[in-house]
Amino acid sequence: MKQTFRNLLVLMVLCATSLGLNAQVNGELWQDTNGKHINAHGGNIIKYKGTFYWYGENRPYRGFTTEAGVGVYSSKDLKAWKDEGIALAVSETAGHDIERGCIMERPKVVYNKKTKKFVMLFHLELKGKGYEAARVAFAESDSPVGPFRYVRSTRLHAGKWPFDMTEEQIAYAKTTKANDWKDWWTPEWRKETEKGMYCWRDFEGGQMSRDMTVYIDDDGKAYHITSSQENLTLLISELTDDFMDYTGKYVMVAPDGQNEAPTIFKNNGTYWMICSGCTGWAPNEARMFHSKSIWGPWTQVESPFKGNNASYKNFPANKTFGAQGTYILDTKALGIKGTESRFIFMADIWNPEHLSNSLHLWLPIKFDKDGTPEIRWCNDFRM
Repeated sequence: MKQTFRNLLVLMVLCATSLGLNAQVNGELWQDTNGKHINAHGGNIIKYKGTFYWYGENRPYRGFTTEAGVGVYSSKDLKAWKDEGIALAVSETAGHDIERGCIMERPKVVYNKKTKKFVMLFHLELKGKGYEAARVAFAESDSPVGPFRYVRSTRLHAGKWPFDMTEEQIAYAKTTKANDWKDWWTPEWRKETEKGMYCWRDFEGGQMSRDMTVYIDDDGKAYHITSSQENLTLLISELTDDFMDYTGKYVMVAPDGQNEAPTIFKNNGTYWMICSGCTGWAPNEARMFHSKSIWGPWTQVESPFKGNNASYKNFPANKTFGAQGTYILDTKALGIKGTESRFIFMADIWNPEHLSNSLHLWLPIKFDKDGTPEIRWCNDFRM
């Protein structure tokens, strides 16, 4: 019996060494320091004064609307996460933009070194309006754990054309009529969409903003990247120096491509953007684009997800292993040393029956001999 116990103890030590202490196993619930699943979805991670902060949607166990707000967790090692509560709470005031029962998605928090403020952008849908509002919202805080102060929500670039559109292209876009098209996906409809039909439709009221991320470049410039124009087109927009508004400079990427859940990183001077298709809560094949400039032109290449490894419920690589991307963690930018890979693809494995129990998926991004990103399944995340 004693020998059996010793053998079992050795096996446990070997497993702990293999996985890493506090290993976060992909495809399983990830516990915080209170033993509860980490309820932070669609968000991002920043580092401030030696501590990591993970922001995300605090999802209800049942239902789809926002009942609490945006949650935040803290960690010293990216493994043991402490629940710091709600960073931005819903409002109890009827008619408020973020009234309880609205929809707050894809929160991204960045620290502004000039203003010394923590700035949050997120996708906002107004209570009882479904997904018709399609706004971006802004909040700010003096502390990484909040409370964040809600500032405003808006549509994008009302009365402004993408800066790279020519006068000829603008004149053509003005001849298009989105409401005349009852049948989408025809060659004729695609031509009109690519020429800016939906940009023109929303020109006066402002462009839509749904699934989104925020990216800070090497020079400190910040960009808001969002799914717009009925989720048909991505917009990349330059933020003002305080990250609280837009300079007015923006471009359209992949019109009629139907991309959402954008994530972005830069490696060796090339920008890479990984998105998903639009299939609701169901997983689909990821899409990838690259460019030498944040403004494009962006070229689409094949999905980075590879391999036949056994994944969560055996979802294959061409279904993004059952997940949808939320953020790409740059370990070098966060000052993390000794990691297996510089970039970590963060994603959610959605559980629409119980959204609070949606699973987290973190996978290392590696590169082939040509420098093209590859993402393969691994069971556990280790730092």
